[in-house]
Amino acid sequence: MLLQKIYEILDEHPENHNYGIDRILLALNQRGEYPSRSTVIRAMKKGNLLHESHRSPDGLTKKDKKALQPENIVNRDFTAKEANVKWLTDITQTPCKDGKLYIAPVMDCFGGEIISLAMDSNMKKELCIKAAKEAYMLRKPKSGFLFHSDAGSQYTSWKYKMELGKMHAVQSMSDVGKCYDNCRMESFFATLKKEKLYQLDTTKMTMEEVKTEVWRFVQYYNRIRICTFNEGGYPPVVYREKVAAGEIKTAA
Repeated sequence: MLLQKIYEILDEHPENHNYGIDRILLALNQRGEYPSRSTVIRAMKKGNLLHESHRSPDGLTKKDKKALQPENIVNRDFTAKEANVKWLTDITQTPCKDGKLYIAPVMDCFGGEIISLAMDSNMKKELCIKAAKEAYMLRKPKSGFLFHSDAGSQYTSWKYKMELGKMHAVQSMSDVGKCYDNCRMESFFATLKKEKLYQLDTTKMTMEEVKTEVWRFVQYYNRIRICTFNEGGYPPVVYREKVAAGEIKTAA
């Protein structure tokens, strides 16, 4: 609830995104809220709203980065009662004739729709940022939505965390290698590989050719393929549209 109040302060003016801990604390006091400074720090940390120090850009050690790792808020609950409140992301790869292709999708837990998909010849943080920004621009979720990933260096980087802060997302993170902590995303990767990539000899295809196949499969996955996770087996996009039209009632 405190993080939501902080988002409201930041939303009041475009330049308020520059507010640090002390200004946020004062703004809260002006609204009759009197949390401790440490409580504000914890809330801003959850929302990735703590500004990186520009005076010492190389001052973060590996131990510091570990300390800034968000908690696993999703905690293996990959359900959502409405769209755009809980997103998942991760990276997978496939070999191609001209190198490895890295694939970074963003999935909405509501219906399992792949909202965005970034692909490149490397797995740098910019790949993950591109996927996140594209998903945000397409859906414009409300402040406070959950964005879950593992603790790969791309997702713990300051640049990625600052982008999530701009989106007013709450970052959730599991440890690297704990596949069950992001198993719904892993399930999509397994489907993509079993039903498409493993049926192709991608080592004889260029990255651009493989990208085309991945895009086509994602469109099929979102709009046509039966999804056993959804009521009636509806594909993710169809399920979302039917819920929005009132044709399917979700649990309150």
